[in-house]
Amino acid sequence: MSNIVILGAQWGDESKGKLTDVFAADADVVARYQGGDNAGHTIVLGEKTFILHLIPSGILRPDTVNVIGNGVVINLETLFGEIDRLQAQGIEVSSDNLKISDRAHLILPYHKAVEQWEQMGSSTKIGTTSRGIGPTYSDKMNRHAGIRVGDLLEFDHFQKKLDYNLETKAEALQVSGIDRHGLLETYYGYAQRLTPYITDTVAFMHDALDAKKRILFEGAQGTMLDIDFGTYPYVTSSNCSAGAVCTGLGIGPKAIEQVLGVSKAYVTRVGGGPFPTEMEPDLDEKIREIGKEYGATTQRPRRCGWLDLVALRYATQINGFTGIVMTKLDVFDTLEDLQVCVAYRYKGKETTRFPSSLGVLEECEPVYETLPGWQQPLTEARTAADIPQRTKNYIAYVSDYLNVPIPIISVGPDREQIVQLGEPLW
Repeated sequence: MSNIVILGAQWGDESKGKLTDVFAADADVVARYQGGDNAGHTIVLGEKTFILHLIPSGILRPDTVNVIGNGVVINLETLFGEIDRLQAQGIEVSSDNLKISDRAHLILPYHKAVEQWEQMGSSTKIGTTSRGIGPTYSDKMNRHAGIRVGDLLEFDHFQKKLDYNLETKAEALQVSGIDRHGLLETYYGYAQRLTPYITDTVAFMHDALDAKKRILFEGAQGTMLDIDFGTYPYVTSSNCSAGAVCTGLGIGPKAIEQVLGVSKAYVTRVGGGPFPTEMEPDLDEKIREIGKEYGATTQRPRRCGWLDLVALRYATQINGFTGIVMTKLDVFDTLEDLQVCVAYRYKGKETTRFPSSLGVLEECEPVYETLPGWQQPLTEARTAADIPQRTKNYIAYVSDYLNVPIPIISVGPDREQIVQLGEPLW
């Protein structure tokens, strides 16, 4: 038995979905524990591309049960659209292989309206996906306002909570055009369709643990977008780090045996906020085009930067990585030299600590080491023997800096474009 967390080590978009899909081949359960449909996990299977926003990436493996835990916030319109698309592509989605926590909170249409209203009144342009994620988590913490999946099973109770929210949010909803009667009718239909999937997932997860099942815990977004440990306020509204596995699924920390951080060979981020290793415009554009760096959820262009080992070591400390999976190495195939940030310079002094202050981070300048590129194509590599020595040197440099092994790399978008460098994890 080995229960593995797979999560983003950077600002998201590191190919977590692909890695979860790869490991799910040997998993019994894949459980998502935080975030909402602001996630976009892309999985390429030959000629087919699947983009998943809520359903765990194990859904493409027929023998895997997928769990959406209590820490996730759920937009039912997105969820049912995702189920319909998967089924149209020949992927089975049923109550047998998808379990949804009765404790998970619901994103309602008014949450999007509230988010837009709040952004209009704010001087800080965070660059959210405008999907109502933050206001839903706010309502959850408010306690009076939160509506959970289980409330749909007691529809009179759901209606009372809905009325409370429409009344207390009236100012923000003045121009939203939200119709109470239509909303109730829509969600009554949703309740009928959702009921077979609704599960006490805490009990389900503990049954799986007792039965010695192999479990993957799938994270969304990335560590640097964590609400507590990321570049606040340019972050998401949930905890993206390993600690959220316990609170987002109702399991104890002893159930976690390995924590795999997923990191690109470079780094990207979407939206605003400081980004010390951001590339010069010409190279930024080149890497974006080679790596197809556009948001899976919003199609927004991602900002590209050199690998930031200060931030990556910080993520390693927070999550307790037992290993790192390095992805998109093939994007660097044509570059002669590669820059790696090994420290920051702030007011004339070098530091390897990631600052908590946004103001300090904005003034930090990267200190780079230059490593030689390999200038060979990697996309056909399937074994360690196929990897050029200069690529191995780049990987070893990162591993030594972090003092964490890098047992797996990815050299392309397809699930087959994976190279095992170390011992199998399962």
